[in-house]
Amino acid sequence: MNDSDIVVVGAGPAGLAVSACLREQGLGHVLLEREADVGSAWRRHYERLHLHTAKGSSGLPFAPWPAEAPRYPSRAQVVAYLERYAVNHAMAPRFGVEVRRIARQGERFRVETSAGALSPRFVVVATGSNACANRPALRGLEGFGGRVMHASAYVNPASFAGRRTLVVGCGNSGAEIALDLAEQGVDVAMVVRGPAHVVPRDLLGVSTQQIGVLLSVLPLGLRDAIVAAVMRVAVGDLSRWGIVRPHVGLNRMIEESGRVPILDIGTIAMIKAGRIRVLPAVDQVLGDGVRFAGGAVHPFEAIVLATGYAPGLERVVEGFDAIADARGRPDRFGAESGIPGLFFVGFRNPPTGALREIAIEARRVAAVLAARVISGQSVKS
Repeated sequence: MNDSDIVVVGAGPAGLAVSACLREQGLGHVLLEREADVGSAWRRHYERLHLHTAKGSSGLPFAPWPAEAPRYPSRAQVVAYLERYAVNHAMAPRFGVEVRRIARQGERFRVETSAGALSPRFVVVATGSNACANRPALRGLEGFGGRVMHASAYVNPASFAGRRTLVVGCGNSGAEIALDLAEQGVDVAMVVRGPAHVVPRDLLGVSTQQIGVLLSVLPLGLRDAIVAAVMRVAVGDLSRWGIVRPHVGLNRMIEESGRVPILDIGTIAMIKAGRIRVLPAVDQVLGDGVRFAGGAVHPFEAIVLATGYAPGLERVVEGFDAIADARGRPDRFGAESGIPGLFFVGFRNPPTGALREIAIEARRVAAVLAARVISGQSVKS
């Protein structure tokens, strides 16, 4: 098989995992990365970021985390791990090559890149769910006189010293950025628009991700019933601080709407101590502050939009709308999509951990491609 018969797009954790699994199967391939290094997204993340999942369940195929690594490796340690992974598996990504269009043409694809076109039989897209920052259309935002940035551009609290700061969003990034700011004495508030689940990162010395892995074999309803009972004891009622537990179970909410819980690594203690204020949905951004649902107005000098990301696949994959789910992700994970020969890896973030899921999907896709090559098939029958 020619190397150009399989193209893998993206040299982050998902693309590297796929490449390693393809090599293990003896399948030549081209690995394309638009940036200059592997793991480019991890290099751009804010400084205090650590893995939110335990290292024991976060290794890529054939490469467990070293024993000396902490349970939750830092951003820098993740980058170093990915660099070692690429070297140890003799990967040679083609850096600085941006994939601009992927289109099925007969038995092959036309992959248009900044370095020319390729015509592989199979394409694995592993660019991740964070390709495009979501910037909500908040009423009046364009007239705000202070600083506005998306969480993707946040680095550390230094430039926010002395600025009353609003973090819009309470997912993993929002809760941790609010904590980061509060720990450095910044006057910070966090928007929690509606009911939200709260999950401690550890429970009785055990990673809640590992508990999620153990529960994953159970039916969805039973999982949610167990989680709800445990969280009532472990977290308690936070409604007096502005956080109300949803009626929908945690796992069902993630599967149906993609809304992740507030992963607590110290944020809740800061909220209870009054060092992070919880505010409701934004009604309107004013020149020097924000009006919230209910009519209250608070002054702010900075706003951080921790409002998530989108994969942006519709810009690259011709016909993607026909194979997308309601949240703009592929409707099949780690399997052949509705476009024959096209696979997606790394677009799911389940309670059991994104990196764990990537390792599972990469092995599965490589096995399918190996079987296709042996049988001589190029499209699914």
